Amino acid sequence: MTLATDAATAAPINTAPITTWIPVCRLDDLEIERGRAALVGDDQIALFLTHEGRVHAVSNVDPYSGAAVISRGIVGTRAGAPTVASPMYKQVFDLRTGACLDAQGSHARSLRVWPAAVDGGTVLLRCEVTA
Repeated sequence: MTLATDAATAAPINTAPITTWIPVCRLDDLEIERGRAALVGDDQIALFLTHEGRVHAVSNVDPYSGAAVISRGIVGTRAGAPTVASPMYKQVFDLRTGACLDAQGSHARSLRVWPAAVDGGTVLLRCEVTA
């Protein structure tokens, strides 16, 4: 937690991050099994809509190459899990957990995952924001 001081009152101001739901786009902006990129604060996020109507949000930055390309990956399933394959080196990630399911001979790395929801046709992500 970071505390700042209000110069006028010399009282500490709480600047700790809080978790809240942030609107990102309309559900109609997403196509089934096609990725879309969004910038939320400083985070590049890849959004995916599955055939089941579930929205998944993971980091758009490939942890192997550092390129912001995950939203351009190939969507599929593996053992019932929705997946995306990176267009760079073809590692496959579970969209629910961000876990690498096929590291293509490299050490397994994960994608960051954000909880996603749909409310009234708007896609929301649960994110930390500074108060």
